[in-house]
Amino acid sequence: MSGALFPRERAVVAPGAVHVPGWLAPARRRELVEACRVWARGPAPIRHTVLPGGGVMSVQTVCVGWHWLPYRYVRTADDVNGARVADFPDWLVRLGREALSAAYGEEGPCPPAAYSPDVALINFYDGSARMGMHQDKEERSGAPVVSLSIGDSCVFRFGNTETRGRPYTDVELASGDLFVFGGPSRFAYHGVPRVLSGTADLESGMSSGRLNITLRETGLS
Repeated sequence: MSGALFPRERAVVAPGAVHVPGWLAPARRRELVEACRVWARGPAPIRHTVLPGGGVMSVQTVCVGWHWLPYRYVRTADDVNGARVADFPDWLVRLGREALSAAYGEEGPCPPAAYSPDVALINFYDGSARMGMHQDKEERSGAPVVSLSIGDSCVFRFGNTETRGRPYTDVELASGDLFVFGGPSRFAYHGVPRVLSGTADLESGMSSGRLNITLRETGLS
């Protein structure tokens, strides 16, 4: 967390799952917040996703590159306004490669130079929002997922590949933290049971709430 009394150390949470605290510098956090505010306005604006059973997700989501519908990717936001989503910018590809390098070095489940993310799912959590345990498995690629946190801290629950239950590890993700999961942990269940309200990172330009940006390779053409 910004202003923490003691440095937090890089940690391997599970094989292929790496937490790098404080990876995003304040200036970069502000740049990402501003970019997300632009994407949230459209062309396909931020929304609460409606699930097939009629439930509504508590987080708000906007997509870049591809639009996520439960449980597939499409190019147009057919559940919002039918608009084609914003293109995935080259600078996000570079950011994803930098993130893999920070997490794995030049080795690991995916060499950074070979990583080509083409979708970003951007979730905004207010103080009451949650994310249930789930797998990221709509992608046809097994490349790692890069997760960036800005704003309020949260409890991030990282589990196993077989079940939503134990064993799992709870990790506190603060503003600027990087979490990458690939290789044996690519399809691990994970979720956010709690946002820690009142931990906002004012340097980022956010007074409250948590922003989570995940970069992925869809494997789609």
